Amino acid sequence: MHDTIGCCIAVHRELGPGLLETIYSRALCLELAAAGISFEREKRYPALLFWPKA
Repeated sequence: MHDTIGCCIAVHRELGPGLLETIYSRALCLELAAAGISFEREKRYPALLFWPKA
């Protein structure tokens, strides 16, 4: 987990603030791959909603 966060920090330090999410996402994919960390982009999960009972 620390390696993953380190990759995120490295990308943000390199690119700085204020860019579109897609730019950070692509850069993070490159950084994770270079670090040998496996990942899936934009993985879909079923939406589970839990409503309070009345």
